[in-house]
Amino acid sequence: MIGKEIRLERIMDRNTGRAVIIPMDHGFTMGQIEGLCNMTETVNAVSEGGANAIVLHKGMVKGGHRKHGKDIGLIVHLSASTSLNPDPNDKVLVCTVEEAVALGADAVSIHINLGAPNESRMLESAGEVVRDCNRWGIPLLIMIYPRGTGIDPTSPQSVGHCVRVAEELGADLIKTNYTGDPETFRRITAACSVPVMIAGGEKGGDMETLTTIRGAIDAGAAGVCMGRNAFQRGDPARFIAAISRVVHEGVSPAEALETER
Repeated sequence: MIGKEIRLERIMDRNTGRAVIIPMDHGFTMGQIEGLCNMTETVNAVSEGGANAIVLHKGMVKGGHRKHGKDIGLIVHLSASTSLNPDPNDKVLVCTVEEAVALGADAVSIHINLGAPNESRMLESAGEVVRDCNRWGIPLLIMIYPRGTGIDPTSPQSVGHCVRVAEELGADLIKTNYTGDPETFRRITAACSVPVMIAGGEKGGDMETLTTIRGAIDAGAAGVCMGRNAFQRGDPARFIAAISRVVHEGVSPAEALETER
């Protein structure tokens, strides 16, 4: 679909075929957390750092629209849950593809937790979203993780299963956990026809985070989809610039940290 192809170029670098995407949908799940209390300020920092796109819930699109500065791709997140829910892994649809189109989205995203008690409903909802994305020519980012009792969230078998499910559903981009090992992750990306990006998780050290990203890129990852590990930095723009150098230029973590805005 030419519509999907055009929109994908708004959220990915057309030269490298990779992307640095910064999700900022955490407020729905966790409340008024550090880094997301002034959305305009944070979106501006993320954009100035060179991120390709951001992920927002529909109600935050207006607050994050700056009307100035560098452009940045917009992905509207369609599913959600809260940390107050007895089962925080139970993601339900809170927005439609049509609503996202009306908001100016370049793509949409959904969240699936394989192994969670309500996995079946999340898969069913994903099927509906894929149908609507194909109708509207909107790219779909599927964020999918192995989460459930007794499940290892970084097991190569479980992560590979997540990637295959997203691919079979019809994802245009996939976000999942990094296995922590380039060799096992390379087998996963090599067996998938869709770009696979790694999640960021909670904030870690600068060098630790960039080293993880470099390992994933070397293993065939199409970039990062990283939230708290990016926007909760003291200087998000500078750290995202470092991430962008690792992802798009292939520099070492040490070289990336020397980057000055």
